[in-house]
Amino acid sequence: MTKDGPTYGFDTLQIHAGARPDPATGARQTPIYQTTAYVFRDAEHAAALFNLQEVGFIYSRLTNPTVAVLQERVATLEGGVGAVCCSSGHAAQIMALFPLMQPGMNIVASTRLYGGTVTQFSQTIKRFGWSATFVDTDDLDAVKAAFDDNTRAIFCESIANPGGYITDLQAIAGIADDAGIPLVVDNTSATPYLCRPIDHGATLVVHSTTKYLTGNGTVTGGCVVDSGTFDWSASDKFPSLSQPEPAYHGLKFHETFGPLAYTFHSIAIGLRDLGMTMNPQAAHYTLMGIETLSLRMQRHVENAEKVAAWLEKDPRVDFVTYAGLPSSPYFDRIKSVCPKGAGALFTFAVKGGYDACVKLVNNLEIFSHVANLGDARSLVIHSASTTHRQLTPEQQEAAGAAPNVVRVSIGIEDADDLIEDLDRALNAAT
Repeated sequence: MTKDGPTYGFDTLQIHAGARPDPATGARQTPIYQTTAYVFRDAEHAAALFNLQEVGFIYSRLTNPTVAVLQERVATLEGGVGAVCCSSGHAAQIMALFPLMQPGMNIVASTRLYGGTVTQFSQTIKRFGWSATFVDTDDLDAVKAAFDDNTRAIFCESIANPGGYITDLQAIAGIADDAGIPLVVDNTSATPYLCRPIDHGATLVVHSTTKYLTGNGTVTGGCVVDSGTFDWSASDKFPSLSQPEPAYHGLKFHETFGPLAYTFHSIAIGLRDLGMTMNPQAAHYTLMGIETLSLRMQRHVENAEKVAAWLEKDPRVDFVTYAGLPSSPYFDRIKSVCPKGAGALFTFAVKGGYDACVKLVNNLEIFSHVANLGDARSLVIHSASTTHRQLTPEQQEAAGAAPNVVRVSIGIEDADDLIEDLDRALNAAT
């Protein structure tokens, strides 16, 4: 699986990338290295590790062999040079911004984001002295107009949660390049099987590995993938990477580590000081999930297309937002952004509004009513009363989480059973 070796397909890489038989036992599956610390060979070896002169394991808040395999696998599937895993998708978003930001700096963020992300960016990051300007990323002029001298990143989702909208990544990446700032793309809903944002010009990719990558609703986790293509020294906007880092005895990360500067900084500074570490058992579950990622995503998409087409024709439904429908304004983007399908996350509006949505959710049997997505099971939630509850009505509308819609994450069950379940619940709701 080395860069100098053969070029392997996605299905091969999702099983083998980053993993090798355990040298001590020959174990074929990656072991769970359930350890806090690692014994140094001698004092010189310890000093070399702490000085970043040698790569190795020091303490599991920073690095762990099981987590390292997952990092290499996700980076390989995304086409990046390195990755850093952490405790959740929300942690990954803070980790992604941490090397880029200082007090007084801002980001430009899409209005079409998961509700928790909108809250994190509109409220929580203010405590760091950061801020966010929200803009419709379909309006490219508005994106450009949102920049100022303190803007340090653009943030969007490849397939937006909850509506399943497809972002024109190449266009947004071009704007980011012209401004000399990185594009950060949340690829949770698409996964690298459906979309590789780095191929479209993204600098960084973030994941909630909790979702499709793990695929079984067992553990939380996050990941930040570094493309290795951004020139952090091209301007004075990113001193943590281009200038002497006071938090690491004056080391210049970009000068020292080149394309891997961001990844090394995120481990040596980000995980060291923020401590948002992924535990090795979570990494193990996610590695096992990724082994079947392509098979699951194919079935997710196949089922979503069938269910969405049925819902769109149903008179009890006002509209369906699935981008895989020919009626969607985002249908034409699928071929370029997500050529293998539009994912399995979308919303639909129930005639009867808020109350009808609540009745629908309460009468579903196969669909599980949970605050999650990307599970092998089909999931449903009324976003306006849950995940997007903290947002204003205007923010809910902009995010695609209006009171009259429910969000569904279509699983890998029999599609006809899912349709029958929705049919019964719609009868009860309307």
